[in-house]
Amino acid sequence: MKDTLKRYFGYDCFRPLQEDIIRHILGGGDCLVLMPTGGGKSICYQIPALMMEGTAIVVSPLISLMKDQVETLRANGIPAAALNSNASEAINRDIAERALRGEYKLLYVSPERLLTELENGILRYTYGPEAQGALRISMIAIDEAHCISQWGHDFRPEYTQLGHLKSLFPNAPIAAFTATADKITKEDIVTQLAIQPDASGEVRIFVSSFDRPNLSLDVRRGYAAKDKMQYLLRLIGRHKGESGIVYCMSRKTTDAVAQKLSEHGVSAMAYHAGMSGAQRDMVQEAFVNDRIDVVCATIAFGMGIDKSNVRYVVHYNLPKSIENYYQEIGRGGRDGLPCETVLFYQVGDIITLRKFAEESGQEDINNEKLNRMQEYAESQICRRRILLNYFGETSDHDCCNCDVCNNPPKRFDGTILVQKALSAIRRTHEQIGFKLLIDILRGSSVQELLQHGFHQLKTYGCGRDVPFRDWQDYILQMLHLGYIEIDYKDNSHLKVTPQGDDVLYGRRQAQLAVISREDFTVKARRQAQRIQPVEGFHSKGLTEDKALFEHLRQLRLRLASEAGMPPYIVFSDRTLHLIATVQPTTLQSFSTISGVGAHKLETYGPTFVEEIRKYKEGAK
Repeated sequence: MKDTLKRYFGYDCFRPLQEDIIRHILGGGDCLVLMPTGGGKSICYQIPALMMEGTAIVVSPLISLMKDQVETLRANGIPAAALNSNASEAINRDIAERALRGEYKLLYVSPERLLTELENGILRYTYGPEAQGALRISMIAIDEAHCISQWGHDFRPEYTQLGHLKSLFPNAPIAAFTATADKITKEDIVTQLAIQPDASGEVRIFVSSFDRPNLSLDVRRGYAAKDKMQYLLRLIGRHKGESGIVYCMSRKTTDAVAQKLSEHGVSAMAYHAGMSGAQRDMVQEAFVNDRIDVVCATIAFGMGIDKSNVRYVVHYNLPKSIENYYQEIGRGGRDGLPCETVLFYQVGDIITLRKFAEESGQEDINNEKLNRMQEYAESQICRRRILLNYFGETSDHDCCNCDVCNNPPKRFDGTILVQKALSAIRRTHEQIGFKLLIDILRGSSVQELLQHGFHQLKTYGCGRDVPFRDWQDYILQMLHLGYIEIDYKDNSHLKVTPQGDDVLYGRRQAQLAVISREDFTVKARRQAQRIQPVEGFHSKGLTEDKALFEHLRQLRLRLASEAGMPPYIVFSDRTLHLIATVQPTTLQSFSTISGVGAHKLETYGPTFVEEIRKYKEGAK
C-alpha cells in the first residue's frame, strides 16, 4: 500500500483513516466514508483500484470533476478515462472498447451514463475470473454519495437508481464517499445503496475528522454593500496574485461584484447558470489555469474543481445550509496551506432563503437546515466546534482560528442553567422542541404544555427569571457545544447527548457566553480593522526562497500550458513551496520531496533540477 502511494502519488505516509479504509476495500468490504473536502477521499479508492485486478468504476456527478480527476491520474502515470456526454459517441465507444480490453485502472462515469451503458450493452461486465470481451470490475466507488438522499443538501434523482448496483455486482466492494452528511443522511445512504455489513454484522462507516485547521473561519455581520467591497479589496490585496472564490446568492449580485472588483483592477470574472455552457467553461478554465485570480460565482461553481491553491473563500451572502457552506469553504486550502474564509451575514439573506425553501418542494427540511446555518452565523461559540458538532464530531477546546476565538465573548459558569434545560428535556422523555422547552422553563401556560401535563413537572417555571430570547440563545449554545442534538426523524425533538449527561449529573461544568446584543454594523466596522496574518510555509527549520518559488511557479505555468493542463496538476503549491525550501539539485534529492511520484520525477525532475541549479549559480 505504501509503495503504491509513494510510486504514484509521491507521499511517504497516509493521512488518518486512509490506510484503514483501503485495507477494508482490498478485503472486499463495502463501506461509507465521510471525509471533509480536501481530506484525501480520492486516494481511498485510487490505491485499491491500482492494487486490485480489473477496472474500478467511479460514479461522479459532474463532467468537470471527472475531467480534473482523470487529468491528475494521468499526470501521475495512471491509466484512467471518463465516459461523458461532452465527448462524441465515437470517442465514448473507443473508451468503452479500451475498457473492455482492460486498458484502464479507473473508469469515471456519471450515474445516468453508467445505467445506460449497462442496459444497452456497450459495457459488458463481469466480476471475478476474467471473461473475454467483458469489463472486469474490481470495485465501485460512488463519489458525492449524499446526492442519493432526499435529506442531503444536493439531492439528485438519478442517484437513486444506484441502489441496483449491489444486485448487479454482489461481489464487488461498493465504497460510498461524501464530504457532507449529517446523521440522517448517513443512514439514508447506507440503506439506499444496500451497503452490506462486514463479517461482524456491522456496516462499516469511516468518519474522518472534519477539522480543517488551515481554514480560518470568520463571520462579518451587518455589512452594507460598500463595507463588503472595502473588506473584499483588502482581503484580495493581502493575497496578490493568489486564487480566491466569492460565492453570491444571485446571478445579479455575482455580475455586480465581479464588475466592481474589475473596476478596482482585480482580475475577476463571474460564473453562473445564466451564462452559456461555453462561457462557463471559459471562466473555469481561466481560473484553473491561473489566468484570473478571482471567480464570483453562484453555488454551481467549484464542485468539479480540485484546484489546490485557493487561498480565500468568501460568502457574500448566507449559504442555505451548513452542508453547502462547509463544502464551499472546503474548496480552499486543499494543499494544506492557510486559507481565509469569510461569511457576510445580513437579515435580508434569511428572508430570501426562506422564500427559496418554500419553493423547493422540501420546505420543512430546507427550513431546518437554514435554521442551523443562521444559528452558526449568530453564535458566540467557537465556530469550528459548531461545525464539527454538526457532523457528529465533538471537540472539548476552542480552535483559536475563528473570529469568536480571536475576539472572545465574556463567559460564565452556566452549569445550573444547562442542568435546568437538560432536566426538562429528560422529564418530558425527550419529546419536546425548542419553543416548548422554553415555555416549560419559563412557566408558560400555553395550551400544548397544559395538554401534556408538563405544568406538573418539577422543572416547570424553574427558569422564569431568564427572558425568552436569552433562553433561545443559551439553548443554541447548548446545541453548538454538543450537550443536546435535534432528532429530525422524531419531529425535530431535542435529545440529551452523552456530553449533556456529564453536565446534567455534575461530572463537568458548562461555560456559556454572556449574551451581547451590540449593534451589528458598529461591531462589523470595528472587526473590519482587524487583519489576521496568514502564516508562511516552513519546513524542517529551512527557509523558503520566495524569489525561487516565483521562478518555479512561472516554470510550472509554462510546463502546464505546454501539456494543456492546470498548473496545480503539475505540482501543488505545497510541493512547490517545499521545492523552493529544500532546493534540490539532484534527481535523488528531488525524489524525496512530498508530492513527487515516480512518473513526475521522470517527467519534470530533470527540468526543475536544472532550473534550480541555474538559479543558485546566478544567485552567487
